[in-house]
Amino acid sequence: MKKILLGILLVFGSASAIEVGKVPPNVVLSGKDGGRVDGTAWNSSMLKGKVHIMFYVDPDERKLNEPLTEALKKRHFDRKKYGSVAVINLAASWLPNAVLEAKLKAKQKEFPDTIYVKDKEKIVLKKWNLADDNSDILLFDKNGKLIYQKYGKLSNREIKTLLTLIDKHL
Repeated sequence: MKKILLGILLVFGSASAIEVGKVPPNVVLSGKDGGRVDGTAWNSSMLKGKVHIMFYVDPDERKLNEPLTEALKKRHFDRKKYGSVAVINLAASWLPNAVLEAKLKAKQKEFPDTIYVKDKEKIVLKKWNLADDNSDILLFDKNGKLIYQKYGKLSNREIKTLLTLIDKHL
């Protein structure tokens, strides 16, 4: 009986997971759940109109995909066609939220073209069934459809693939 229940839970749990080739379920972060660094709500429906790369990151793993961020900086993609979002999984870190939020405000000033978002309750992680305590990379086309996902460190080959996908979908 336990195996049957576990199987049912896994089916329903994965039903809300994001899939390459599909627009993920809508997620809103605001108030006590998080939101943008400026205090406004963030809605995943904002991942439309441009090609968007989204980093969903445990603050303790923020440097895991630094080679990708450096490669993206060097490309200077047209910001009218390309956007970047960094969703920070505040619940994954032992650091106090106040410290993390101060760092995020500084990052937002340093990189004004990137949208920094706080996820205080792992809302995005749970709704999209992402990898916890990690650095997750998601790429969306102009229609908000997921076209690439990777949980963990990208290899040099995967970085090249991702850059090619961005170019192709711009």
